[in-house]
Amino acid sequence: MLAEQRARTILQQLSQHQTVSVMDLCQTTGASEATIRRDLNALASQGKLVKIHGGATTLEEEEFWAREPDLATKQRYAREKERIARCAAALVGEDDVVFLDTGTTVLHMANHLKDSKALFVTSSIDLAGMLSAHERKVYLLGGILKPGTVDIVGAQALNSLRDYNFTKVFLGASGVSVSQGFTTPDPEAAALKEMAASRGQSCYMLIDSSKFGRVTAATILPLDGAQIITDRLPDQKYLDSAQVTAV
Repeated sequence: MLAEQRARTILQQLSQHQTVSVMDLCQTTGASEATIRRDLNALASQGKLVKIHGGATTLEEEEFWAREPDLATKQRYAREKERIARCAAALVGEDDVVFLDTGTTVLHMANHLKDSKALFVTSSIDLAGMLSAHERKVYLLGGILKPGTVDIVGAQALNSLRDYNFTKVFLGASGVSVSQGFTTPDPEAAALKEMAASRGQSCYMLIDSSKFGRVTAATILPLDGAQIITDRLPDQKYLDSAQVTAV
């Protein structure tokens, strides 16, 4: 089968099934795995599909958010965020060294960690204050106070993170999509989140269901870079690239 014929066949299979595996395409076209992977790379570069681990999926209908969500938007889905935070906090053991990101969902974790004996590091002044009020051991990163927030960002914060090794990292994001991964509107915040993830043995993204299919300016991590904890998974195709816990 010629390359153009294989491309048409791949796209036809995607239109019928939304997600296809390399092995299925090999059986359908009679081509080798290496050939199919090259075909998928070519079609992905043309913007006709999204490559995922072991295959491909259809292009997502993505909503682009250019700016940071306002306070009213961030405060939505309070019940869902509370469930997510409770599940995340239950993963924290007494011997853990934990990084807690900024964001409303991660902030909810503080109420469930008041008796924890873990060591905490955070870039959120609010979260540090809440943990300190419960007499938890917490370190606050140094750096620049992000305008309009109580979050620490900047080069000094990045350098501070290099002094730590975490057993668990909990992050928030403004959007998640198959093609662009986990995103946030602020490149400085994205860099800090990425650095924190690189210092951790395990990384968890706390994502309420409204954020799936949304893309913002800066990518934090690809979809397989963290485990997702969410209230509801809107589309099963995310399971092809990430481990997801829905609570």
